[in-house]
Amino acid sequence: MTDLLAARAQMAMSLAFHIIFAAVGIAMPMLMVIAEGLWLKTREEVYLTLAKQWAKGTAIMFAVGAVSGTVLSFELGLLWPNFMAYAGPIIGMPFSLEGFAFFLEAIFLGLYLYGWDRIPKLAHWFAGMMVLLGGTFSGIFVVTANAWMNTPTGFSIVNGEVTNVDPIAAMLNPSSFSQALHMTIAAFLAVGFAVAGIHAYFLRHDPDNLFHRRAFAIALSVGAVFALLQPISGDISAKRVAKYQPIKLAAMEAQWETERGAPLRIGGIPDEDAEETRYALEIPKALSFLAHFDFNAEIMGLKEVPREDRPPVTIVHFAFQIMVACGIVLITVGIIGGWLAWKHKGLPTQRWYLRFVTFCTPLGFIAIEAGWTVTEVGRQPWVIYNIMRTADAVTPMPNLVVPFISFTVLYIFLSIIVFVLMRRHIFQSPRLYDTN
Repeated sequence: MTDLLAARAQMAMSLAFHIIFAAVGIAMPMLMVIAEGLWLKTREEVYLTLAKQWAKGTAIMFAVGAVSGTVLSFELGLLWPNFMAYAGPIIGMPFSLEGFAFFLEAIFLGLYLYGWDRIPKLAHWFAGMMVLLGGTFSGIFVVTANAWMNTPTGFSIVNGEVTNVDPIAAMLNPSSFSQALHMTIAAFLAVGFAVAGIHAYFLRHDPDNLFHRRAFAIALSVGAVFALLQPISGDISAKRVAKYQPIKLAAMEAQWETERGAPLRIGGIPDEDAEETRYALEIPKALSFLAHFDFNAEIMGLKEVPREDRPPVTIVHFAFQIMVACGIVLITVGIIGGWLAWKHKGLPTQRWYLRFVTFCTPLGFIAIEAGWTVTEVGRQPWVIYNIMRTADAVTPMPNLVVPFISFTVLYIFLSIIVFVLMRRHIFQSPRLYDTN
């Protein structure tokens, strides 16, 4: 394994692990805040129990996410010192603001966990809202730093040196809004359906348990709402990619030829040697329309750039297809659930539907992992798009296989801890029934 491949593999593994906890940190507080808000409104004990259970889950995932996030911050300096030396003065602001948001989240999470019956009820609910805001903005600030890597702005290069740094302009680069919006909605969508899937499983075995019924209703509603919003953010993101990273769009769609009225491909197997895509279902002119709102707009093909400047097309194309497929399935789940609730005037607890939702439990997180693969691998071979190659950013430190194995063991250990704690404190749920 080369040093570059080992560094990239280690960073990919760390990001893939951490992104799960980051998404939970963004979205899980919304569920507990909704549950507590319903308790304040209705005084039904089930909502209070639910808020406390979800708060425990939030605390567990927050703690592990803090560890994995700390590992990532060390890895940025150790594995990519040239990148940090170049980019640090430019994108230091969003990382600093992320630290502020993280500590804000931590402080109010402590108040939330230990403030039951110790502070006024509305103040306690407000603490939960601050946990939600802290987690959301923490994610947004990190994503803006990543967006800068895709569309670097806010500085000038004079004689090979970075000058005239404008940290605000760098943070508000052209990709910031679209990436932050897409990732934030994805987090709420993934967590909503994951929690709904867990409670759907328990409802199949204990259909009258109010705890699972109320939890399923809240989580499914959150997941369904954000599933319907995600195509809008996806469209915004795709248009940004088409404008600022046309070669990434070409890799996403396995578009080899530059052409007007380019088709949208569903499926297909790219052949990078033959420079063609086989077995795809093509919708004529749809890609041009989606990318530029013009059926005859020109789409750049992969053949426009040398092979060494192309991203790994097969990986990017398959990851994009997986992300879209997962999103379509979850949108379908949400629409069917809404239709069943409207038709039967109540919670959609038909056994076939509960099985469907249970099956979809991991799909939101699979979509997030696939989406980040598109974002990161689709930018290759650049770590800073069109400015610094990934090969030029890697550390000269030899034998990176050893830290790769060490961190792999660490993540396996943390995963076991999460599983044990979640099973002990979350999955052993209370049995509450309607006595009326």
